[in-house]
Amino acid sequence: MKSSPLILLSTLFFGGLFACQNAAATDTNQSVSAKLQQQALSSSLAYDIVESLTVEVGPRLAGSDKDLVAVEWAEKKLGSLGFDKVYKEAVQVPVWQRGEAKANIVSPYAQPLVITALGGSVGTPEEGISAPIVRFETLDELKQADPSLVAGKIVFIDHITPRFKTGKGYGMTVGGRSRGAIAAAEKGALAIVIRSIGTDHDRMAHTGMMRYQEGVDKIPAAAMSNPDADLVTLMLKRDPNVVLHLEMSPKNLGYATSYNVIAEVTGSSKPDEIVLIGAHLDSWDEGTGAIDDGAGVAIVTAAGHYISQLPVKPARTVRVVLYAAEELGLIGGKSYAKDHQAELAKHYIAAESDFGAGRIYQIDFNVADKAFAAVQAHTGSMQDNGVAPGNNKASGGPDVSMLPGYGVPVASLRQDGSDYFDYHHTPNDTLDKIDPEALAQNAAAYAQFAYLMAQSDIELRPLTPKAK
Repeated sequence: MKSSPLILLSTLFFGGLFACQNAAATDTNQSVSAKLQQQALSSSLAYDIVESLTVEVGPRLAGSDKDLVAVEWAEKKLGSLGFDKVYKEAVQVPVWQRGEAKANIVSPYAQPLVITALGGSVGTPEEGISAPIVRFETLDELKQADPSLVAGKIVFIDHITPRFKTGKGYGMTVGGRSRGAIAAAEKGALAIVIRSIGTDHDRMAHTGMMRYQEGVDKIPAAAMSNPDADLVTLMLKRDPNVVLHLEMSPKNLGYATSYNVIAEVTGSSKPDEIVLIGAHLDSWDEGTGAIDDGAGVAIVTAAGHYISQLPVKPARTVRVVLYAAEELGLIGGKSYAKDHQAELAKHYIAAESDFGAGRIYQIDFNVADKAFAAVQAHTGSMQDNGVAPGNNKASGGPDVSMLPGYGVPVASLRQDGSDYFDYHHTPNDTLDKIDPEALAQNAAAYAQFAYLMAQSDIELRPLTPKAK
């Protein structure tokens, strides 16, 4: 069958028309992206938000009274910033109180040490524990040790956290914190004290969550400051029979109700499809939770606000989620995935800000391989904000890391974390560690990302399984 000249002309005309329409839409998206960037970079909103959170709420350990103060703060703050919907969803969280933690070397060189209890730890007997220290450089070394070397002693894991822009040193050492108590108890240890999972040299210990295992004795678990870890190591070089006295009084007090706090900018033409940007609202109890994760709360809240003020709303709904109890085991993130499982097929993409306020230098995705080049091109305007295209191996962030398992695409907006683990989980996690200009750059990047994804016509699924 031959095509008539009229059909050919019609095909050329409408094909050209659609191409022009697509080009115009692309130009509009990039123009709005540039305006969002300009607005965010010239605004103090993100800094104002994190200042408000750290001053008016401060430390907000999940399950504590301050946790509920933070939830109320978040509802009011989001409600004042132009979102179409603000609501909360209940999450059951464990209640743990830190209590006191003291340690000192009894012999051969009597000295006090700076320690902190690890999250979830049990306490010592009231009189404390005194026992010889047995040192291991890594968790793996402890696991391979003969139980006779460990039984009746206090395990000391002396694994130094290296500094990287990406923060990957944390992943290299954090196993000693999270799983060290299990390995030590299985071999008969009385307690475990680790070198802090941090890159600083301050005499300040880094807390963080640890785990127990059913059927294995629960032993006290603490972290000592990096200078104190150096001190103990030098003592052991002089005399292998170093005795430590440890007193800790943390308590596990059951469960309480916390909340994921959620705000939305309703999509104009695809309101049931969701672009999720999140952060976690809780913090550890020793600092004010400025970089972990007050900065993230400020970044995604400000980004959502900027989008809410656009004269024409994006096609998809932009959902800001402030997660509960991330520090206690990604509890808010897991609860969200469970509660929203029926609508996860409508989650277009998700990303979380939970790495402080260092400048974003790269954006990675986890999308279908066939979509990767297109989505990189679609977000190309972010390069003007210093955000280079990255790889297709993103995890998305802690609280959204489980979403790819449900088929949800994710992105990771990579921040410069060179100094993040100097302050992470310490009393030094305070507002002065945040650079307002870098924070504004983050808010701009998240606003651009969320808007561009809410406007995208790229099919991001199915995800390609990633090698582990």
